[in-house]
Amino acid sequence: MVMPRPRPHALPRAVLFDAYGTLFDVHSVALLAEQLFPGQGERLSLLWRERQIDYTRLLTMSGRYRPFWEVTRAALRFAALRLALPLDAAGEDRLMNQYRHLSAFPEARDVLAALHRAAVPAGILSNGDPDMLAVAVKSAGFAAWLDPLLSVHAVQRYKTDAAAYALGPQALRLAARDILFVSSNGWDAIGATWYGYTTLWVNRNGAPLEQLDCEPSHTGTSLRAVLDLLLPVKA
Repeated sequence: MVMPRPRPHALPRAVLFDAYGTLFDVHSVALLAEQLFPGQGERLSLLWRERQIDYTRLLTMSGRYRPFWEVTRAALRFAALRLALPLDAAGEDRLMNQYRHLSAFPEARDVLAALHRAAVPAGILSNGDPDMLAVAVKSAGFAAWLDPLLSVHAVQRYKTDAAAYALGPQALRLAARDILFVSSNGWDAIGATWYGYTTLWVNRNGAPLEQLDCEPSHTGTSLRAVLDLLLPVKA
């Protein structure tokens, strides 16, 4: 179900998805984490993700850059130390490999296939490194449906920096307002809205809206909200 706000211009002509947390479930690593550290899997997954995003912000605000793969490993190490978990090199490698092959959300396949059938261009704009995105997309079986795969590595600035969001209009040769940017991360949806995208916040868990006097263009509870918005027009 989608809950749109009134908009003064036509619906978007293309879609860009955030990858981690939107198409791919970052907390699917919790199953392996629970096997390695019984009773701590969910806590490790949550803290790992929180610190990962914190590090991207710290690096960008400080004018520094490290690839997302390195940031993700550093965040895992911090989370394990914070929780006093005995993470050895083998366990670290297993968790990092699992992150490379995250599970896709159940509805993602049907949504991407429907967009493809309707000839709606669909791609990714992500903090992830190019090779991370390529592996995740291939592992999920989405390669035929997603193009381009845009990584902030090209500008070495993480979202919500304007240089990161600018990759979409540049690649698609469309105005930002003509692109539907889809993210399940509330902060990302707000950042993209500020940049000028038409935005869809996939609020799966009933989280409150960020209290920054800005709302995404649309809010839904699953990726199927993309189809509710676009396919009646495009079909």
